[in-house]
Amino acid sequence: MIDINLLLAWGATYKKISSGETIFREEQACTYYFQLVSGNVRWINIDAEGRECIHSIIEPGESFGEFPLFDDGPYAASAIAESDCVIVRLYKPTFIELLKENTNLLFDFARLLTRRLRFRYSVIQSFACHNPETIIINLINHLKTENRSFIKETNQLKLTRQQIAHMTGLRVETVIRTMRLMHEKGELVITRGKVYCKDMIKVINT
Repeated sequence: MIDINLLLAWGATYKKISSGETIFREEQACTYYFQLVSGNVRWINIDAEGRECIHSIIEPGESFGEFPLFDDGPYAASAIAESDCVIVRLYKPTFIELLKENTNLLFDFARLLTRRLRFRYSVIQSFACHNPETIIINLINHLKTENRSFIKETNQLKLTRQQIAHMTGLRVETVIRTMRLMHEKGELVITRGKVYCKDMIKVINT
């Protein structure tokens, strides 16, 4: 999101994170601005029974854990490395000074946080219809709109069925069955377990 050279000029440092390592935990105090350089990070809440709710799979170039940078509260969710990662981090007070001198970045963050909130509203609204297909379509359409979680050259969805289940609150068996039905209807293509979706999917039944 922010040019790495600019972050480095303000004192940011690189850090390697191993797959499965926790970068920060829910309710932990915020110390740094984080931006992903390589690998993937899942941004999640974990309930008392250990079940995950995935809010987003962070991709290279994206920031994460921004809320407490602006409201001084604790982290609202945990960040865990989905694979071996490299992140760049900048001390929070220095990051705030960076924003004060580069006000255009404030507007960028406002747009980013607004998009994320808009997506959460969309997901919550889709729950009301109790239709797994609509919930999955809303997720896929959002990812297509944001150019995220797809391999651009082939339009392959990079999320696993388990990740989709964690992002939507559906059972993984429901996700598998629903996506197979969507394949039969021509809304997406499943080949050798991989999912492809070129166009936005129209919601017919809500």
